[in-house]
Amino acid sequence: MNYRDMSVMELLALAPPGWGGALLNGLWLSLQVAGAGYLLGLVIGMAGAAGKLSGGPVIRDLLTCYTTITRAVPELVLILLLYFAVPEAINQLLATLGLGRVDIGPFASGVAVIALVQGAYATEVMRGAIRAVPVGQLEAAHSLGMTPLTVFRRITLPAMLPGALPGLSNLWLIATKDTALLAVVGFTELTLAARQAAGATKHYLLFLCAAGVLYLIVSLISNLAFKGLERRATRGMHHD
Repeated sequence: MNYRDMSVMELLALAPPGWGGALLNGLWLSLQVAGAGYLLGLVIGMAGAAGKLSGGPVIRDLLTCYTTITRAVPELVLILLLYFAVPEAINQLLATLGLGRVDIGPFASGVAVIALVQGAYATEVMRGAIRAVPVGQLEAAHSLGMTPLTVFRRITLPAMLPGALPGLSNLWLIATKDTALLAVVGFTELTLAARQAAGATKHYLLFLCAAGVLYLIVSLISNLAFKGLERRATRGMHHD
């Protein structure tokens, strides 16, 4: 097919021979990986922050090693390790136990890497936000006989959110952009879809710019959403 004679609108059409549908599918896969990894990272981050603040020396040292190493190693290296090295090590162990092989696909690898990286950064973001909560509020809640879970839900979480949300917003944007690294293992996220479209049509500038615009749209919408959450969290604190 002669893509050179097609207009920009035809090239970006959702239906073939346009590549717009492929780009949107890639964006959707990127958002799925980023969303799943981000949510898991928040869980890891909250557990890590709790461990660093109230855990024993061994737990604190282990968490410090986790956050330091994870933040120091590039995400691309982690993706390659999880996609190639870790499955091989697991399968060798399973073989010695007489069990079958397991395969870790690009989607699972991407989610795992983003969750690990997000968890390391989220641990520090949440630890700092929790430490900023006035101690008097926590002592008053404990003196009233609140359980630790109730204290966290009614005192710690509302008080820490205004301080944590800016950092968590940045982490979400980082997660969406880190999905582009999955192209190296053949996962057809937005960046790889744009490269495939550009390679097939030779319109490199058009499709790479289109991918950039889609990332920008995601960033703008995300910023609006997090700013809304920040306003709501701050309004809630003033109201209280």
